[in-house]
Amino acid sequence: MRCAEGIEVRDLDECYINIDPIQVGGRLTVDAMKAVIAYGDGYSVCDHCRKPFRLDHIKTPPIDRFHRELAAFIGMEEARVVPGARRGFSAVTGTYVGKGDPVLLTTLSHYTEVLAVESVGGVIREIPAELGHNITADAAAMTIESVLREFGRAPSLLMIDHIDYQYGNVHDVQGVARVAHQYDIPVLYNGAYSVGILPVDGRDLGVDFVVGSGHKSMAAPAPSGVLATSKERSTELFRTTTAKTDLSLRTFGIKEVMLLGCTLMGVTLIGMMASFPAVRERVGHWDEEIANGRRVVEALQRIEGTKVVSELPRKHTLTRIDTSGSFDRVAKTHKKRGFFLSSALKELGIAGTIPGATKVWKFNTYGMTSRQAEYTANAFLAIAEENKIPVSS
Repeated sequence: MRCAEGIEVRDLDECYINIDPIQVGGRLTVDAMKAVIAYGDGYSVCDHCRKPFRLDHIKTPPIDRFHRELAAFIGMEEARVVPGARRGFSAVTGTYVGKGDPVLLTTLSHYTEVLAVESVGGVIREIPAELGHNITADAAAMTIESVLREFGRAPSLLMIDHIDYQYGNVHDVQGVARVAHQYDIPVLYNGAYSVGILPVDGRDLGVDFVVGSGHKSMAAPAPSGVLATSKERSTELFRTTTAKTDLSLRTFGIKEVMLLGCTLMGVTLIGMMASFPAVRERVGHWDEEIANGRRVVEALQRIEGTKVVSELPRKHTLTRIDTSGSFDRVAKTHKKRGFFLSSALKELGIAGTIPGATKVWKFNTYGMTSRQAEYTANAFLAIAEENKIPVSS
């Protein structure tokens, strides 16, 4: 089947249990699928745009109300939608980081955070991850002191991932933010793997900015995301234009400079809005998600030579696994080489692993039912046993 010439129908989530690390939190709800059809045209949300001609002021559909609900959902006071988390990062660095300013990231930061700092000429200094791949408040304090000695001033911004993309570990955001604020450093919380799948309260965490990903964790079309802040910071981050052109003498009302005016004009925004009731409800079931993830991890631990590289016990559904002592040993002599594992999983109705990866790889169990988790766990054990890898009882 094809959507159009050369475009195959994608049926991955309909036909398989998908454990892709970056896809599972962004799967659309049924309501979002309907919204995609109804609002697919580029400027579809602009039908009822009236003065002051800004996205978050549109009342039909209720985009203005959605912005307020979104801010409350993540415990902040002002929120905007953006084309992905990375555009949230760039809005913050564009506001607070000048050329040559030191900025704190971590050794587990996503590359888009690095690019956001680089794009404005900031100087990156990393907070090192400690044993077990965790970012601590003590490590943050030591790095801040190091920056003070090197630059003679504190960093202009600190960016920290609540859950990092490499290991899926949960980091001490609250402790790091407390230390940063002792030096008057604003803190950006990267919630790409948290906002929309587990409870997030920016006020409780003590951060200045919350960034989330719609297409990664909020059941929304790509590219979409959220950028939220406190009332105090909103006048800086969401400042409105004061420009006046020299010949035509044009001004542009209350368009927000760092957002370049309106952001999500059609299907991305309406898809996020359509999924929001389900997203708001599902974060209350995080304990069930963790239990399902642990079930799969425990099965993998029973396979001789398999190591869980992420922290244990698991606190997130994204997990990094090292099977160089188990599945990779099979791959060395198997006729399909490293592709045997993804092939065997797909035959059992499980997709989302990187084809050919049998050494170190990641998976994500988010969105599984308990029955699917049990099935996936047993599938890994069955593949191990079929290939003569010892499995403990």
